[in-house]
Amino acid sequence: MKFTLSWLKDYLDTEASIDDILYALTDLGLEVEEVVNPAAKLAPFTIAKVLHAEQHPDADRLRVCRVLTDEGEKQIVCGAPNARTGITVVLCKPGDYVPGIDTTLGVGKIRGVESHGMMASERELELSDEHNGIIELPSGEVGDKFIDWLAANRPGTVDPMVHIKVTPNRPDALGVRGIARDLAARGLGTLKPLKIPQIDGQFDCPVQVQIDPALKAKGCPHFAGRLIRGVTNGPSPDWLQQRLKAIGLRPISALVDITNFFTFGLNRPLHVFDAAKVKGMLRIHPAQGGEEMLALDGKTYTLREGQMAISDDVGVESLAGIMGGEVSGCTPETTDVFLESAWWDPITIAATGRALRINSDARYRFERGVDPAFTLPGLDMATQMVLDLCGGTPSRIAQDGVPIDTTRAYRLTPARVISLVGMDIPEAEQRATLEALGFVLDGKMATPPSWRPDVLGEADLIEEVARVASLTKLIGKPLPRAVSGVPKPILTPLQQRERTARRTIVALGYNECVTYSFIDETAAKLFGGGTDTVRVENPISSEMSHLRPDLLPGLLRAAARNQARGFMDISLAEIGPAFTGGEPGDQHLQAAGLLVGQSAPRDPFGSRRPVEVFDAKADAEAVLAALGAPARVQITRKVAGWWHPGRSGVIGLGPNVMATFGEVHPKVLAEMGLKGPAVAFTILVANIPYPKVKTPTRPALTISDLQAVDRDFAFVVDKGVEGLTAVNAALGADKTLIESVRIFDQFTGEKAEAQMGAGKKSLALTVRLQPTEKTLTEAEIEAVSAKIIEKVSKATGGTLRG
Repeated sequence: MKFTLSWLKDYLDTEASIDDILYALTDLGLEVEEVVNPAAKLAPFTIAKVLHAEQHPDADRLRVCRVLTDEGEKQIVCGAPNARTGITVVLCKPGDYVPGIDTTLGVGKIRGVESHGMMASERELELSDEHNGIIELPSGEVGDKFIDWLAANRPGTVDPMVHIKVTPNRPDALGVRGIARDLAARGLGTLKPLKIPQIDGQFDCPVQVQIDPALKAKGCPHFAGRLIRGVTNGPSPDWLQQRLKAIGLRPISALVDITNFFTFGLNRPLHVFDAAKVKGMLRIHPAQGGEEMLALDGKTYTLREGQMAISDDVGVESLAGIMGGEVSGCTPETTDVFLESAWWDPITIAATGRALRINSDARYRFERGVDPAFTLPGLDMATQMVLDLCGGTPSRIAQDGVPIDTTRAYRLTPARVISLVGMDIPEAEQRATLEALGFVLDGKMATPPSWRPDVLGEADLIEEVARVASLTKLIGKPLPRAVSGVPKPILTPLQQRERTARRTIVALGYNECVTYSFIDETAAKLFGGGTDTVRVENPISSEMSHLRPDLLPGLLRAAARNQARGFMDISLAEIGPAFTGGEPGDQHLQAAGLLVGQSAPRDPFGSRRPVEVFDAKADAEAVLAALGAPARVQITRKVAGWWHPGRSGVIGLGPNVMATFGEVHPKVLAEMGLKGPAVAFTILVANIPYPKVKTPTRPALTISDLQAVDRDFAFVVDKGVEGLTAVNAALGADKTLIESVRIFDQFTGEKAEAQMGAGKKSLALTVRLQPTEKTLTEAEIEAVSAKIIEKVSKATGGTLRG
């Protein structure tokens, strides 16, 4: 939205400076995008007087002038034909930048004669294209600022143009008067009353109007117009042309310029038809589809079924509320015009404009909301302006329909305003603000004006009060504590675990993903879901029809997309809910990780290998340890169907399942379009037991000052015996002394069977004994070792390797 300062002052009685106005506009929510101030480039120039002018001694067309300036007499060489004694001129001194010639002046010599500045023409100061001579001022005192003279005698030449950004909820600010109303409410002046003339029609309007019944309810509830005979459609006056030019519009003719003036001045788009070209009645109706119209922009548009049109007995004359037709457009020969003012439904106008790809000032305003109560007053004001500028005789109004009723009221609670805004705004000031903005107050109820369709509740009343009061006055204050002292933690234990799991997984090198909670039915069934209890009633796509039963489908899909783009080594993780049903309690928090491809980049040391089940197991155990899971757990093979049955396991305590790890089943990988190998883990965060004793601090670190003892054992066992069985058995030999047990070697293959027998292998364990009270004797160590051998042999059926 663009306007000039003088245009603003037509509606606002103010002495505020342009800087104050610009600050207030942005503070009121009408953000200033650009300011073009012609006075800025003319500020250095002053008024001077030519005391004497004589012929240049060495040039026929140059004159040497003695000029009286505010710095005394100066010698200036001038080539203008009107440079003569006694005229008042505009002086450009050395050091001044002259915009019309893009030059900064200096003291120079012209044909051997020094010249201290120049006397400017209008083109050199970019005031007009006139350059046949220097400016001759009819008045002015030597030393006065030229911009002050222009402001008093030619204000249009130094009128600042302001461009503001208007948000869609403020259609009233698409007219200069609406902007003036906001500034008046802020206290930067007084809003001038709008004079609505009483137009006495001299005859009945010969052009009747009719709204199709289908459009009266929604589309065009009110349409009005009148005929004006005997107009003269010449150029508009200079003041009107200057205003339109200042905001980037091209003056066309008096009639068209008047409609543009009302569009930008009062947010009241109008249209004028050449009445001689209108045949019969004007009908406002929905298009049947296929009608064509040559619009004022020179393009032919084909209307679609249902789009609003204004037609006479011959055909379509105008696209309702968007653009008129060239057939009935006004020309310099126009003598009789039909001036139209109507209210159009914003949604209908927006849909038609988008479908036909037409952008116009009328569409821009109607689709945001024009004042429905201003249809007839705007018609009368425009009629009076046509009569003043073009002459003519008006008819009585021809109209159909009635203005829509926008009456609504909301309660204004002053205490609520203060509590929400955070500023102590007195009730009287609140009421005065709303009244200045056009609201009508009746007791505690406030009725918004018809030009504010965006005000739809009590919150909007509060926003208006706060906006005008200025939120820049808001002083930041800390909120009072609900309870004195150290605040209690706000995160639940499960939320704390979620945060810990996320940090741990990322620290392990995984890239965190956030996938949709909805997956397709096929993928859901692969992971034990896909039932009707988790079906989405109104899915946004066929690929998001069910709640996910597990996090792995989303991670596998993401990995497949990455593989398709050339990323083969992938580590992804996610923490989020999975669902077993559609009720509030049928969801649980999971932490899942997925490894695909190779474990390391290529290097000369042979570090690169395919990921395996023990990578997933190690990462799952690391996350469980960070979440406080017990160190000694059971691992079973009772895995779900989407895991590889021989290369996966379940970590738990009895029937309580805490995590699952292993290779993803090859059939699942193929269904997901993923190339393996792929290993993963899934942790059920809520199933991890909480510590029996809760303390705000970590337990004290227990360190023994006695030296630990390591003992190695090698057992010959059957080929199918699991290493974990031997480890758990060794740990159970002495729970007090044995600190840790781990496998450090496994001897398998043909050589192993040749030495130990068919179907046999060797497992080597290292056991660390950590005394806490005294140093262990050799006898005590041998006793513990014997228990270890006994336990492992009994659990695995193996023997100590010789």
